[in-house]
Amino acid sequence: MSNTAWISSAAALKQLPAVAAAVEASKELTDLWPLTDHMHIDNDVKYAESFQVRTTRQFALVLTGEDVTVPDAEYVYEGADEIPGRPQSIVDALLAANDSYDETVDFSDDGDAAHIVTSAELLGNVWNAATDDAVRTIIDAAETAGTALAADDTAGRFALGAAAFADVLAVVSANADGAGAVAKAALPAVLYFNEFDERLGVPRVFVTAEELEALRALAVAGPDDDANAAAFVDKLLEISKPEWKKHHDDVLWDPVEAKKQAKEEDEKRSKAALAAKFAHIKDDPGKEKVEL
Repeated sequence: MSNTAWISSAAALKQLPAVAAAVEASKELTDLWPLTDHMHIDNDVKYAESFQVRTTRQFALVLTGEDVTVPDAEYVYEGADEIPGRPQSIVDALLAANDSYDETVDFSDDGDAAHIVTSAELLGNVWNAATDDAVRTIIDAAETAGTALAADDTAGRFALGAAAFADVLAVVSANADGAGAVAKAALPAVLYFNEFDERLGVPRVFVTAEELEALRALAVAGPDDDANAAAFVDKLLEISKPEWKKHHDDVLWDPVEAKKQAKEEDEKRSKAALAAKFAHIKDDPGKEKVEL
C-alpha cells in the first residue's frame, strides 16, 4: 500500500455519508466563531487546557502502562516535575507528552513537518528513520491536497484530514516493531491529525488510547475496500460528535446560569423526595391543602 493511499482516496471518502454527517455535526460548534464575548473566549482557553491534560494523560497511559490519573496529568501540566507518592515514571511520561504536545502547536500555523517528527523524538524516539521519511512524504502530500481545496469545500476538508490521519497511522504501524512499539508510535499521529485539522478549519478531536487502536487497525487495512474506508470514517465520526458537543457547551458555559439551574434542580429533587416520604399518608378531605 502506498504511503499516501488514503490521501489519494480523499475524493472518494468525501462522498461517504459519515463525512456529510460530520459536516452537519460540527456546524453548531463552528458557527460560534469568531468568538467575541470575553467569557466565551476565556471558556475556549480553558477547554484547550483541559484538552491538553486529557490528551497527555492518554499518552502517558500508553507510554507507561501504569494507572495515570487526571490529577497526575493536571499537576504536570501546571508545572510539577514530581508528585509526592506517585511513580516518577508517570511524571516523566507526562512531561514528555506535554513537550511533544507543545512542539506540534506551531504546525497549525506553518505546516512544517519538522514539528511532527520532533514530537515523536520527544516521546522517546518512538519513530525510526523510515517512519520519519514516510511521514514527511504524507505531510507534503496532505499540504498539497489542502491547498487545492476550495475555501467552501468543508466536506473535502473533513475527508482530507481523516485521510492524512489514516496514512500516518498506517505507516507508523508498518515500521514499528512489536505491539507496544506500535501503540507508542501511533501517538504523534493524533497530534498531527488535530493540528492539520486546525489548518483545514476542522474542529479538533479527543482520542483515547482504545479509540486510537481501533482507528489504527482500520487505517492499516487501507482504503481500497469500500467497507473498511467507510468504517474508518464512521469510527472517526463516532468519536468526534461528543467532543464537538462538549467543546460547544464548554464555550457557552455561563457560571451564573449554571448555578441557577443547579439550584432549581436541587429544589425539584427536594420536593420529589418530600412527596415520596409522605406518599403513604392518605389525604384528609377536610384538611386544608398545602403546597410543597
